[in-house]
Amino acid sequence: MPTLLRIDASAQLEERSLTRHLTGLFTQNFLAQAPETKVITRDVGLNPIPAIDHKFIHAAFTPPEEREPWMSERLALSDELVDEVIAADIVVLGAPMYNYGMPTALKGWIDHIARIGRTFSFDLARGDTPIEPILSGKRLVVLSSRGEFGFAPGGVRAHLNALDPALAACAHYFGVAQADIDTIAIEYQEFKDARHEASVEAAETRTRALAAKLAGAAAEAA
Repeated sequence: MPTLLRIDASAQLEERSLTRHLTGLFTQNFLAQAPETKVITRDVGLNPIPAIDHKFIHAAFTPPEEREPWMSERLALSDELVDEVIAADIVVLGAPMYNYGMPTALKGWIDHIARIGRTFSFDLARGDTPIEPILSGKRLVVLSSRGEFGFAPGGVRAHLNALDPALAACAHYFGVAQADIDTIAIEYQEFKDARHEASVEAAETRTRALAAKLAGAAAEAA
């Protein structure tokens, strides 16, 4: 039975959020093809994850057998979030572009997922590449919206796109290889013209097709 982890990070309310529309559409179409799928949902946009601080860092880098009770308490939410990623076969991110980068809420979630001993190991004996991912074999689906346009490679604003490279750089924390990232984006949101309408329709079509494709692959692997 496949498991989907749906993360929504938009600060917009449900009825105004294009990314929630896409994550909902993906989930609905995936379940239509694979109804036995388990879905875990986490809305960090409407329920933000607390920012990490010096206490979190101290606790996270203290070996589990040496942690004081307050450290385990401080890491409890992070452990829950990591457990959700570990359980997932596919991570579906509703990731709007804010000021050319990722929302604060999404960055906060990633900071809790990037955990030494849980999602990555660190060993200086590896030389200049001491970090090694622990998780593997998962898929990442990024469903995004952008106010402007031309952020894809080769586009007129590709050089301003700080969102997609950041998610790709952090994907190893989720157990995702670079080749296993799919990104679908709605553009022209600020223009609210025919180009935006066409972009929404194209994103919906691609989202439905990707959900069907991945659900079919999950069924074959079962």
